[in-house]
Amino acid sequence: MSKLNRDVLYLIFEEFRNDEKTLHSCLLVNKTWCETIIPILWKDPWKYLKREKEKSLLNVIISHLSDESKNNLKRLGIKFLTNLYRKPLFNYISYCRHLDLYKVKTIINAADKDSEKIIIKKDIFGLFINEHTRFTHLYIPYQVFLIPGSKCCISEIEFLSCNTSVNDNILVELTEICKSIKELELIIEVQNNNYQIIRLIKTQKKLVSVSFLTDYLYTNADETFRILLENSLIKHANTIQYFKATKQPATQILSSFVNLRILELDCISTDSWNCLENLSLPFLQILKANQVPIKALTKLIENTNGYLIEINIDHKNHDEISNQRIIQVIYQNCPFLKYLKLKLINSNILELENLLINCHHLDGLFIITNNTTDSVFDWNNLFVILTKSTPITLFKFKFSFYPSYSRPIETESLKLFFDNWKERYPMLLQFSQLGNIEDLIHKYKAKGIVKKFNNYLYGKDFEW
Repeated sequence: MSKLNRDVLYLIFEEFRNDEKTLHSCLLVNKTWCETIIPILWKDPWKYLKREKEKSLLNVIISHLSDESKNNLKRLGIKFLTNLYRKPLFNYISYCRHLDLYKVKTIINAADKDSEKIIIKKDIFGLFINEHTRFTHLYIPYQVFLIPGSKCCISEIEFLSCNTSVNDNILVELTEICKSIKELELIIEVQNNNYQIIRLIKTQKKLVSVSFLTDYLYTNADETFRILLENSLIKHANTIQYFKATKQPATQILSSFVNLRILELDCISTDSWNCLENLSLPFLQILKANQVPIKALTKLIENTNGYLIEINIDHKNHDEISNQRIIQVIYQNCPFLKYLKLKLINSNILELENLLINCHHLDGLFIITNNTTDSVFDWNNLFVILTKSTPITLFKFKFSFYPSYSRPIETESLKLFFDNWKERYPMLLQFSQLGNIEDLIHKYKAKGIVKKFNNYLYGKDFEW
């Protein structure tokens, strides 16, 4: 593999673009691998940025400054330039395709004094924003278009994230030069919303993804603005395939998205979401809902056409009847379901068995049992049913529970579960808490029954 053509290597490593650990380990193999991976990692250098690494990233960026710029900054007394940094082996900034000005501002704030932040800001922006760079993703927190070269840099952006109160000059320029935005993320405020955003949306030609994120501090956002904002999407109704909202729409815009594939609802208020109850999204494939009423979600799933492959329902308490009903609706309407995250009440374990029997493409199952009504949750019964009725494709499990609310998992129950899993694909497991069963799992991992496990939940819901 070390002798593969560079283009082939690039395609292989691109598949690991979201796996920072693997890419970093591959950097050390040889020069060719390193030269192939660096551009992939630096497409979005902000993606894996941790607070403790901000100054390190700032040092790498400063190392790209010309000797003249570094000497000028040093003469001005910038403390962290007491040593002149060598030019890096790679022109890392030239590989950057994501211009996240929120993060740029963050690393500049890593400077020791406000005066130093002001002095270095222009030089750092100049490294990113010039006639030689072309960005595909742009995140805007404040005015930036006064910097020479910015128009060339952003003329081809496909992703834009900004606040609805962003400066008018910015939006005017964006509207004039950016016509190919595919993904739009707007943070909506309660006041000072810029209506120029409406025009920006209407001028786009390829809009397929929209996120309206109401700031949780401003749940009572200007309804007139929200109505105009939602109506501006009507022109793109046939092309929009992804929509995310943190507040119930003020209009019936959702019913216009006839080709919607992904719907993500992250409720920040007490909205009823009754707009979902008579909504038909015939091609919906992925439904993610956080704190959305179960009744509304049940009706929505019932009105789909059987294309759902992922259902993720979280942080919404409901009673036994509602729990039973939504499980029934899922297995009656989602024959191709692959991933499911859902609360399970003890009395409905048998309904889960019906779901396992009918959804025979299921690949991952995330069960939540952390409500006080589950104080007598029967883990033994659950494990018996999982062994007996789980489709052959299902081997990834996550279990979220709290011992104070649920009966602890007994060693014998889990042992029986593992013993009956022989001859099947090894499990991938995550638990919110393991207690005294961790040693048992280690034993079955050695036997090949369990491939991998963690005694905590981590990552995205369907990443094992």
